[in-house]
Amino acid sequence: MAEILKYDRVDIAYNGRRVVTGVSFDLQPGEILGIVGESGSGKSTVIKAAMGLLGPSGTVTRGDIWYKGKDLPDLSPAEMRRLNGPELGMIFQSAGASFCPIRTVGAQLYESMTEHESVTKADFTHRACELLQKIGFEDGMRILNSYPFELSGGMQQRVGIAAAMLMNPSVLFADEPTSALDVSVQKQVVEEMLLVRESFGTSIVIVTHNIGVIGAMADNVLVMKDGQMVEYGETRQVLDDPREDYTRTLMAAVPRLRRD
Repeated sequence: MAEILKYDRVDIAYNGRRVVTGVSFDLQPGEILGIVGESGSGKSTVIKAAMGLLGPSGTVTRGDIWYKGKDLPDLSPAEMRRLNGPELGMIFQSAGASFCPIRTVGAQLYESMTEHESVTKADFTHRACELLQKIGFEDGMRILNSYPFELSGGMQQRVGIAAAMLMNPSVLFADEPTSALDVSVQKQVVEEMLLVRESFGTSIVIVTHNIGVIGAMADNVLVMKDGQMVEYGETRQVLDDPREDYTRTLMAAVPRLRRD
């Protein structure tokens, strides 16, 4: 099976200073890849590069990021805008912060959707409620009619997943999606992301420092330290029998959640 996303020896720099060196991995359709490491290891930078979200000071200085035959760092901003949303989705660490506090969730999701396709309000409402129900919300209309501040942090994060999935992207990037949540809500978010993969066949790249989340979700895992790959392979092998001393130290330092 051909990979949907491929990083080939990618270097990334901010203001000319290299922060990521030689990252390579393949992502298959429907695969969940976990990228794990300490704060400052470069893991969030790696996924932001794919979506052109490095900001004016960040750039891919070497290597390629291939998506369906396109080298993403070579695309124009206009081409990236066409891909981001419909094909490449992102869940941020604090989804609530990305919502405008004085507009309803539904109004914001509708506006986001109409940026990329022509859709009536009725069609949007039907699709949004169907999606919300599919990923565990019993009353989608109540969510759409709510203001962000009327939802708990965990609910906001779960709505962030729905927002990213509304246009059914092929690849979903998740940047520390559970780090601000308590343990019971973390479990809900993990289950919903697994449901997204099961329901839509979405490929997911999840960045986290939480080994428990990786163990519960990921098929494969990439371990990073100081902007470099330390270990990359099948999740159970890397977690249960790591080859590298750094990975063993990382495993020993973090409590685990088990997949049921």
